[in-house]
This record gives sequence, structure tokens and C-alpha cells, in this order.
Amino acid sequence: MESYFLGRQPILDRNQNLVAYELLFRQEQTQETARVTDDLSASANVIVNAYGRFGIQNVLGQQRGFINADLDLIMSDIISLLPSKHVVLEVRVPEQITAEFLQQCNELKQKGYQFALDNIIAIDSKIEQLLPIVSVVKVDVLALETDELEKLVTALKRWPVLLLALKVESREQEIHCKQLGFQMFQGYYFAKPEVMTVKRADPGKPSLLKLLTLVTDNRDHDAIEKEFKRQPGLSYHLMRMVNSVAGDLPRKINSIKHAITLMGREQLQKWIQLLLYTSGSMEDGMHDLRMQSAVERGKMMELIAAAERPHDKNHHERAFIVGILSLLDELLGIEMQQIVNKLGISDDMYQALMTREGRLGQALKLLEADERGDHAAIQSILAGLGFLSPDEFTGIKLQASGWASQTGDVAN
Repeated sequence: MESYFLGRQPILDRNQNLVAYELLFRQEQTQETARVTDDLSASANVIVNAYGRFGIQNVLGQQRGFINADLDLIMSDIISLLPSKHVVLEVRVPEQITAEFLQQCNELKQKGYQFALDNIIAIDSKIEQLLPIVSVVKVDVLALETDELEKLVTALKRWPVLLLALKVESREQEIHCKQLGFQMFQGYYFAKPEVMTVKRADPGKPSLLKLLTLVTDNRDHDAIEKEFKRQPGLSYHLMRMVNSVAGDLPRKINSIKHAITLMGREQLQKWIQLLLYTSGSMEDGMHDLRMQSAVERGKMMELIAAAERPHDKNHHERAFIVGILSLLDELLGIEMQQIVNKLGISDDMYQALMTREGRLGQALKLLEADERGDHAAIQSILAGLGFLSPDEFTGIKLQASGWASQTGDVAN
């Protein structure tokens, strides 16, 4: 599979204004529904895609996302990766409701998480245990006769919950549900699920396992950062995840180390575990020539920055990020403008990637000229930079190529 997919279906209010999306597991671009054999795996894929591969702001905008959350997901540590302000945890009534499950739900509710009950067609004793916890009840209006629906709505109004009419397929159903007092609506009458897609550029499992070992063994940030540098796609996902979880950051992300610090070791460990859980058997990321080129570009940018400002570590780190990001539009099939908009990178990095301006931009132009074999442009840019001779540039290329080859060997 060369791409990742994520489904989303609009949830509307009584005036047909968009108020939320339900996020859906999808395996193909054209799927309207998906055959799910493992609920936890499907939900984990939705979370990884929404927060890491697409970016939650790009998926939801200012709306909330309803995410299917079975018992295993509710009881797992994965939930803590999801900011409560973004999600509604959509629960199907489990076969058995335990005291531990109710306690976990109540603790999550106290932390600001909201719950929705999914596909309700009647009220029984199990549902009555959950109604004090939930904020939204999704009623399958297509499965009920008129009198059954009216009785169910009357019974649900005893609780302070919002009613969502699920599977609305006609204007008549919408009008009837409005008359009964439903506040939200979802169904094919309004919109079928949209399938979003992004190209696959994942690390292999060996790299993820090594990274997880570094994190769990409490290695220092330098060792973890070094491993991230071997995987441009993973570095990009890290920064997308940090932006998704942290929201409006007071400072812009300038380096991989900065992103690691912002996420925190505990959350980073959970995220890597989630990536391992959702990753397939594809382990050939470093064999992709474009991925190898991105790694090599990053190292060359870092070495050029070090030659210009030997003691400015922050400048070196920003240069490395520019190098690996500079090919991700091709690797991921996403426009560069969209990539930089979602990452919150510093102004000089933005200018380098978008317009090739500034010192970082000139260095990137130098690498691109070298890749084209444009010797006149190389000489002109080197002269403009003023701190690097042709021989020194050749030495940097050899050093970066050796480093990228070593990282490729380690990753495989």
C-alpha cells in the first residue's frame, strides 16, 4: 500500500452547520465503509493517521472529532495521546460493564473527555449505567419504526444528553427527527464519508523498535534525536504530532530535539508504541532513493551551517530540519506550503523552504544546483555565501554521503 487513508463524515446541527466529524478507519480511497476485524487496531490507525500523518488541524479544522473507542482503547494508555479538546470518544456498549471500566470513564470525564454512545436503538440496564457519563447519544433512526423512535427519545430526555440522529437518509427523516428534538444529525442525506489520502513514507519496524528501546532505557535526548535523524518521515510525523497535541505553541519548533522535549518522554514512548502497533510489514523506507536523498540533504545542510557558525548549535539543527523537509512534498504528496503551515517552524526555515531566501535558503539552493550538476550556479552560490570553498563543499558532500549510508545500514 503506497498511501494512508482516513475517512471523515460530517456531523451537523439543526441548521445544517458543521459541528464535528466522525473519523473513520479506511483502507482504500473509494471505500464508503470498512470491514473492521479488530476495533482497537482500527481506532489506533485512525489516531495515528489523524494526528501524525495528516495533522489534526488539517483533518478537523476547528471542529471536534468523534473517534470509535472500544473497551480496550478506553482502558489503554493510548487515550492520553488525544487532547480532550479535540475528541469525543464514541463508545459501543460493551458486553460486560465492569467497575474498572466505569471508573476509567469517570476519570477521563473529569479530565475533560466527552463520550458518545453509538448505535443506540433501545435502553437497557447496561445503557442506563453509561448515560450519566456520556454527553451525546447517537440513535440509529434507520433501524426504528416511528413509534419506537418516539418512545426512545422520550426515555432519553430524562438524561442531560445531546441527541444525534444517525443514518438519516431522507428529508422526511430529518424533519421528523427535528420535531422529536434531535440536536445533531449524521447520514447519507447530508454527506457520505469523505476519504482523505496521504502518501506512505513510514519508518520500518527495526527503526521503531530501536527508538522505543532508546526512549524506555532513559537514554539522553541526543541519542534519541540521532535516531530520528535517520528517518525524515518519522521526524515530520513527530513535529505534526507535537503541533496536533500542543495546539498553539508559544515558541516555534526549531529542531527535532525541541519537538522531543515538547512531547515529553512518556508521551513519546506511547506514540512510538502506537506506530509499532499500526505499522505493516513494510521495512524498505531507507531503500527509497528519495528518502536517502532527504537524509543526505539534512546532513549536508547541517555541515554547511556548522562551517558558517561553528558554535551556533540551534542554527545547525534548523539547517538539518530544512534539509530533510525539502523533499517531503515529493515523498508525501503534500504541497510544501501545506507542510510548513502545519509545523510551526521558524521564519528563516519557512523562507528557505518556500522561497530559497536567507542563509538557509541559499544553502538549499546550493544542494539543488549540485544535484542538477549546474556548475555555474554552484560557483555563483559559493561566492555569494563567502565562507565555503569548492574543495570544502566537496568534503562536506563526502562526509554527508558517508553518514547517510551508515544510517541506512543501521536502519535496516
